[in-house]
Amino acid sequence: MVKTTAAIAGLLLSTPAFAGWEPSKPVEIVVAAGAGGASDQMARMMQAAIQKNHLMKQPMVVSLKGGASGAEALMYMKSSEGDPNKVLIAYSLIYMLPLSAKIPFNWRDLTPVSVIALDQFVLWDNASGPKTVKEFIDAAKAASAPFKMGGTGSKREDHVLTVFMEQKTGAKFSYLPYKSGGEAATQLVGGHTESNVNNPSENLEVWRAGQVRALCVFDKERISYKTKVTDTQSWNDIPTCKEEGLDVQYLMLRAMFLPGKVTQEQQAFYVDVFQKVTQTAEYKDYMEKQALKPIFFTGKDMVEFLEDDDKQNASLMNAAGFVAK
Repeated sequence: MVKTTAAIAGLLLSTPAFAGWEPSKPVEIVVAAGAGGASDQMARMMQAAIQKNHLMKQPMVVSLKGGASGAEALMYMKSSEGDPNKVLIAYSLIYMLPLSAKIPFNWRDLTPVSVIALDQFVLWDNASGPKTVKEFIDAAKAASAPFKMGGTGSKREDHVLTVFMEQKTGAKFSYLPYKSGGEAATQLVGGHTESNVNNPSENLEVWRAGQVRALCVFDKERISYKTKVTDTQSWNDIPTCKEEGLDVQYLMLRAMFLPGKVTQEQQAFYVDVFQKVTQTAEYKDYMEKQALKPIFFTGKDMVEFLEDDDKQNASLMNAAGFVAK
């Protein structure tokens, strides 16, 4: 559930500069992934925006903790109770990894700060493949062997979305996990897979080159950006999957958390900082370049979103048999 938060943003913008608690030493922004990935890139964008716009007196330092598929970061944050100098940039891993790897972590162990963006997913096929979602699904159903769906990692967002599509359409896919969205894109271009559900930025260059086709976006509304990306299409020209008869919606959160047992004053400081980040030119430029969905909400709206998102992910993980026994 995503609610409009213009009122919240407006309230925050109208308040005077924050005058309460603030960090007295450098702040770690903890990334549950390796160097160069989407979370690392977003963390460094925020680091630069905070520094350039003087949003915080202390520097923010990016700390990569991608060990054990991201479990390192989650357990690090869990063990840092009461420390307001660490902030996690979280994504759907916070629901999925505890289920698939059975690690003793629950996102409720942490202190929610804000949701700052949502990642969208697109159904892509090769430019020489089916031209519409209906043609694609019909071809997948008629194929003698399951269509190969490339994705990043196993038992993660791309894999779960593939299972979601199977449930909705009755088509069968053979999911092939790769190390990155870039590798999944290369495999699609080479004809080694029939499709992938890469985030927009992961297929950007091969879409621009006319090597893949964007069939639909898994959201209730189209991507907002209308600047032409290919010779003929903008992100906004891609129909929603529901428009094309495939009623599947799936978004991945990008959210900020503090460790548990911090004070309300410390939480409020970071709500203020990250709300201001979303108003910077650096954030807005990054959102458009990565075709991310800009959004900001906190407090009750954020917790309600997390609860709903957790239930959806848990349901899909269970249906796919991805939950560790």
